[in-house]
Amino acid sequence: MSAMSLLLASLVLSAAGGTLALLTRRTGTVSKSISCIVGATAALLSSAAGIIAMVVPSQSISFAGAFPFAAFSILLDPLSGLLVTVISILAFAAWVYGISYFDDYLQFGIGSIGFFMNMFIASMLLVVIVDNAFWFLVFFEMMSLTSFFLVIVEQDEASIRGGFLYLVMAHIGFIMIMISFFIMASMAGSFDFSAFRDLHLSAPVASLCFILAFLGFGFKAGMMPFHSWLPLAHPAAPSNVSALMSGGMIKIGIFGIVKVAFDLLGASGGQVWWGIVVIAFGAVSSVLGVVYALAEHDVKRLLAYHSVENIGIILIGVGVALVGWALGLPVVAGIGLMAALYHLLNHAMFKGLLFLGAGSLLHSVHSRNMEIMGGLSKVMPVTALCFLIGALAISAIPPLNGFVSEWFTYQALFDAAMGGGVLIKVVAGAAAVALAITGALAVTCFVKAYGVTFSGVPHSEAARNAKEVPGPMRFSMILLAVLCIFLGVGAPVVAPVMQGVASSLLSGSTVAVTSGTALVNVGGTSMVDTSLMALILLATIGFSIGLRALLAKGGTKVCDRAWACGYEPDSSMTMAPSSFAASVKLFFPRLYRMRDQLTAACLRVGSFFFGAIGTARKVEPIGDKYLVDSTISLVDSIGEATRRVEGGDSRVYILYIVAALVFFLVLVALM
Repeated sequence: MSAMSLLLASLVLSAAGGTLALLTRRTGTVSKSISCIVGATAALLSSAAGIIAMVVPSQSISFAGAFPFAAFSILLDPLSGLLVTVISILAFAAWVYGISYFDDYLQFGIGSIGFFMNMFIASMLLVVIVDNAFWFLVFFEMMSLTSFFLVIVEQDEASIRGGFLYLVMAHIGFIMIMISFFIMASMAGSFDFSAFRDLHLSAPVASLCFILAFLGFGFKAGMMPFHSWLPLAHPAAPSNVSALMSGGMIKIGIFGIVKVAFDLLGASGGQVWWGIVVIAFGAVSSVLGVVYALAEHDVKRLLAYHSVENIGIILIGVGVALVGWALGLPVVAGIGLMAALYHLLNHAMFKGLLFLGAGSLLHSVHSRNMEIMGGLSKVMPVTALCFLIGALAISAIPPLNGFVSEWFTYQALFDAAMGGGVLIKVVAGAAAVALAITGALAVTCFVKAYGVTFSGVPHSEAARNAKEVPGPMRFSMILLAVLCIFLGVGAPVVAPVMQGVASSLLSGSTVAVTSGTALVNVGGTSMVDTSLMALILLATIGFSIGLRALLAKGGTKVCDRAWACGYEPDSSMTMAPSSFAASVKLFFPRLYRMRDQLTAACLRVGSFFFGAIGTARKVEPIGDKYLVDSTISLVDSIGEATRRVEGGDSRVYILYIVAALVFFLVLVALM
């Protein structure tokens, strides 16, 4: 089957799965099983479609719409293939995970969850493949609404508050995207993206369209300062839905920025300042995201802030690509865009893994607070190992996948600095420093997250009673952990594919990024071999274990309690999450105040909408009160008077007939 056929079959299955979930909603376990099995099957089909689409020529189909502007066109090209692959792999892991994890959500209506989750995944896939602005906006709105219902599934105050803020922010971004598309549609005379690609817009108009789209998609991506909904919405949703939102949905914001800049506005040409703006937003998002994550004790809020950080890293790569494209430096553009797309893929895998790990903690400990955890590696070894792999990957520790894409991002910044003028050198240098700070703080943050959660001794009775999660949940985490390893160690295979996706957007300009099993920079002056690093790492670990066993052989092993300065050791003396963040808070107090102010501002926006709704509710009855209600009252009065005339006595009715006859006789006589 072709990639297009596989994808269409997947969409049909998702629709069927959602419908069946609703039809069987009265039997929760049946509805859960149908949703998960059908959803996982659909995800496998779309995964195959996405992988094929990344390496074969673009495919498209079109159907006539009910209106001329609403022709339903689908384009499956390398870029959309990459997003389809990312969304589908996460969807498969989320559905398998849900076979056990959704048992905790049976009381919330698993039929509704299955329906909205199927529709959410289908709408994400449709957004990235549709080739018409009208249908893009329709499916983009569908994606926001279905994910909103998944966020508020528990119907408590926190979830409703987070869901409402998310919906408000999503719609502000939606309006900006819509205006950008409407400007291009008015110039092209069509809503088809194919007509947009042929436009040659003036620099001011093209810049207006780009900025509107960049900010609009930035709301969906969660970049600073439009990030406030992430730490509120992600913790409220089920953890496998959080994995889909953080790993998949926010990447559609990146997809939109890349598509508008390089695809839809490609004929109009880019400008250097576009790239500088994107790099600036990316650098700020990356640093502040990890700084704010360090202060969190809620494991899912911590991961949500790391989504802001990694969106910033991706934006840095996109910004470098825009600079290279505008300056006529195809090598810089190619490396920058490839680094961004590679990190998009990598972040989806390790962030999906970490959110599933957080869901396993919630399932076993029944809390997201790291303060009450501790010592869980002894009772949850699979979860601990998988979470450790995700933590190492997100911290860019070689040879895992996070290291590879960040290494390419550094290369892109260095190449841009070497090829650009003074301004570009300053911007690229500052972004490289921001990326280095981000990496150091990310390591600190995940030393805290892993150490406090899995190491040491249990900090509560819930942690002492924790157990390893069921098989389906372990399978999903292991799958994503293996992919994190493969995307790092197997980078010599994956990087050329990512470069092919990037070159499809840059007029086919291809950059060599591998030499045998090594990754190289464009000048060939430096290279790194992730497979060799993996072998050295395994050999070092094996040597250390063997040496320890050799030294312990024949000796006496002594285990004693830790020295606590003369005090009796207890669990309160172990390292707490707050102690890791104390020094960061001490050095960056203004940044945390700024975060609180931004969050408060976003909540005020939400409050404004609540006030607008309240005002609308007060205004709405005015017409009813003075027009509809008064008319109804008049009719009621007439009806009441008429009812009195009808006494139900036949003698009275005969009297009415006689009186009417006399009246008409008199009337005729007078005429």
